[in-house]
Amino acid sequence: MGIGLVVPRGLRGRRHPVLVREARAAARRARSVPRCRARREERPRHVRTGPPHAHRRRGGPRLGTHRNVREPLTVRVTLVSRIYTPEPAAASFRLRALVDALVERGHEVRVLTTRVPRLRRDDGGAHVKRWPVLRDRDGYVRGYVNYLSFDVPVFFRLLLGRKQDVYVTEPPPTTGFVVRVVATLLGRPYVYYAADIWSDAAANTDAPAWVLGAVRRVERGSMAHATAVLSVSESVTRRLAAWGVRKNVATIGNGVDVTALAAGRGTSTDDAGAPLLVYTGTASEVHGATIFVEAFADVLQSRPDARLVFIGHGSEWPELTALAEKLPAGSVTFRPRLPLDELGAVLDRATAALASVRPGRGYDFAFPTKLYAAAARGVPAVFTGVGPAIDFVERSGAGEAVAYDRSSVAAAMLRAIENPPTADSRATLSAWAAEEVDLAAVGRRGADVVETAALQKKRSPR
Repeated sequence: MGIGLVVPRGLRGRRHPVLVREARAAARRARSVPRCRARREERPRHVRTGPPHAHRRRGGPRLGTHRNVREPLTVRVTLVSRIYTPEPAAASFRLRALVDALVERGHEVRVLTTRVPRLRRDDGGAHVKRWPVLRDRDGYVRGYVNYLSFDVPVFFRLLLGRKQDVYVTEPPPTTGFVVRVVATLLGRPYVYYAADIWSDAAANTDAPAWVLGAVRRVERGSMAHATAVLSVSESVTRRLAAWGVRKNVATIGNGVDVTALAAGRGTSTDDAGAPLLVYTGTASEVHGATIFVEAFADVLQSRPDARLVFIGHGSEWPELTALAEKLPAGSVTFRPRLPLDELGAVLDRATAALASVRPGRGYDFAFPTKLYAAAARGVPAVFTGVGPAIDFVERSGAGEAVAYDRSSVAAAMLRAIENPPTADSRATLSAWAAEEVDLAAVGRRGADVVETAALQKKRSPR
């Protein structure tokens, strides 16, 4: 999305066990290479041998010119997350892109995550260790009791396991706290992946005030003491700055796995004739997706052949299904989360993709990542609410952003149905998205920050 990597000042390299280990290995290799000396009578006295400035070195290995190239460092990285591929979620895809980028550079990457039921695994080049956890009835690791069923065992797995050069963690804040404690005890740096501000989202729930305060303190402390914080957008970076977390933040952007989305073209089983509006991903209090079902009742009066599909999960799911029961049977359907290749096939059939961020909930900085997937498959968006998604829709040149009210949303849905995307417009939007929101580039920017963080043993004092 045109976001450049900003390397924080606090991430400048220092003497670190990684450097010491690599330097000793280089010295051993140099000593094993036979020294090729010219005969005394053939070597002019005024000419020095070896690489430039080698005569100034004191005590270090004297390397020949053919060894005067620094080999890349190998860093041991451990990623800690309750969710990882193949679970279909935005967090899984972000983390997998980061891991793939680190593995491609030759680093040793270990992932500590949860055991995934009934899903095909492809861990790539990383060493993935999975642990059974408590899940809700829908099969998700959701709720702080479930989070702790992952956090408590992972604390001991980190503390008693092999010491790493750097640790990477992401929400929930309890996991960030565990990694912070372990990294402090072991004297190692850690990186916090701030894809969201959980305490802001929790403020929209019925949680007691003391719980919200505790979550906010834990989350802010985990990010403030991290060697680096990976921010997914400028709006999240500004929110962190309001917390006083500024010096160690790197804005790397966000995106979607364009390649995986392209794998499922042509396999959708949806009806080919009816206009199809699709909502994908999480539907929670901060999203306010119920407005789409309410507005769709007005759409059906003009276009009774239209269909609305929700794919995903979230706390608003029961309310959404209750509203859908009041509409004609089959007009609104609900499906569980889908792998990216299957989701791509559904989006190929879509007339428009729906997304929202409810105003006035203290979550105005949030960006619904479902818009990335829609753009990657050339589907115009209908967005309602507030936040940076408005600018994204305008820059994409497809779809529209409207006010968060029933009449405006219904009118936008009707306009999308009456003016469906053409093959050319889909191709144009898809090509734009491939340049702007490819998750592989995001992973590479994140890997740059993780590598830099690994080169210092402790966080620089503020």
